[in-house]
Amino acid sequence: MPPVTFTQSATFATSPARAFATVLPAPLPGLFDRRYVALPRIREVRDQVGEWAEPGQTRTIVLADGSRMHERLVGVEAPGHFDYELSGLTGPLALLARRVEGRWAFEAAGGGTRVTWSWQVHPRSPLVRPAVLALRVMWAGYARLGLQRVGQLLAD
Repeated sequence: MPPVTFTQSATFATSPARAFATVLPAPLPGLFDRRYVALPRIREVRDQVGEWAEPGQTRTIVLADGSRMHERLVGVEAPGHFDYELSGLTGPLALLARRVEGRWAFEAAGGGTRVTWSWQVHPRSPLVRPAVLALRVMWAGYARLGLQRVGQLLAD
């Protein structure tokens, strides 16, 4: 069954290299500190060793509702993009998805940088695909809030 694509972008007045270097190691609880509809904020990150920078690194993301997910950094291609995979999902997301493949991409755009965050959500079954499509709408708002925080980091 094909994954469902989620994507959200924003453009910032900075270089791709600076945006990449800022977002990759950014603490997740600072980027995702607000809930959006049913999507909770990130409460903490556990089990991360060192700065988030090298493919193969892993960490556990804990959401405000107690849900968890295991994140593995899959690829880093500075300053263009970095990729990760979310697995071991618990809580409501686990009912919908087997895993999520994520990407943060950075490309020059009009004198600045377009930052695009995307997810490829692999539905647990064809029966939950309509719910995954509804989740995509909520995720877009959640992503907008996260990209606002990225803009604040880049403005500092």
